[in-house]
Amino acid sequence: MPLQPTESGTGRIDLVLLDVGGPVYDDSAYRDALLRAARELAAEDGREIDEAEFQQVYDERRQAQGGSLRTAVAERFLTAQDRQRLSERAEQYWEYPVSALHDDVLPTLQKLAGRYKIAIVANQRAVVVDALSRDGVSDFVDIWAISEVVGAEKPDPRIFQHALREAGVGPENAVHVGNRLDTDVRGAQRVGLRTVWVVRGEAPPNPTPEQLAEPDIAVFSMAELPEALEKLQAAG
Repeated sequence: MPLQPTESGTGRIDLVLLDVGGPVYDDSAYRDALLRAARELAAEDGREIDEAEFQQVYDERRQAQGGSLRTAVAERFLTAQDRQRLSERAEQYWEYPVSALHDDVLPTLQKLAGRYKIAIVANQRAVVVDALSRDGVSDFVDIWAISEVVGAEKPDPRIFQHALREAGVGPENAVHVGNRLDTDVRGAQRVGLRTVWVVRGEAPPNPTPEQLAEPDIAVFSMAELPEALEKLQAAG
């Protein structure tokens, strides 16, 4: 799909805010952790969860780009009151193996290095930094805004504002790169950031024209990001 920047946002790009799940790591790591946790909790009541049915719920939430996946899974397979237990159990299993790192991430970060400051802005546990360090991603990171550390999760403006403040960059000179419309694109836009939507992972299985029009630019791999940023900067 050709890159079609909108006219929203002005100014040069000094800072690139980058999501972790989806753009950097394969989101299946979280999906698998959630399925394992749901199955364990269901087994405590003598019930089983069909993986195909679980995948249907997962894909419905991805397509909708709104509403909590954990809530949807709890309501379908457990009870609404089990959401917190489900969330806590899933976090025990939520880790990114080396194999979860997308092949296009490090080559892309090498191209961006020296041209932009890079901030990680992610709804993650603090331990994700260990995986990013292990896999060489942290070598390119200047600013960290991890939800467990900051105390705010996207789309809360505070997590974006934390990264901007730490970088000393205004929203008009920053771009957020993420794979969800609800937390990443809409959340960043409310703070005044331009946005690049990476359509993979928890992005919709079948993005609609309306969804593709929400970000400033939609890309389908991180390899497209350097060109997308250049186009945004030129449009600014």
